[in-house]
Amino acid sequence: MAQLLHWGSFLLIGFALVLLVEGLIYALAPNLMKRLLAQVGEMSESTLRSGGVVAAGPQGSGCCSF
Repeated sequence: MAQLLHWGSFLLIGFALVLLVEGLIYALAPNLMKRLLAQVGEMSESTLRSGGVVAAGPQGSGCCSF
């Protein structure tokens, strides 16, 4: 049970860091984020799916174990 609580807090801290980094990007370069989001809106669905698979690949497959 203690191990599960350890991993839960680890994941919560990781999620908080992701939100922090994303918030900083919007705070420091809002025009850049607007341009990037406009470019994403113009991409095809297959390109977005491929990018999502690549981004989720190592994390989702369990190849990175601690």
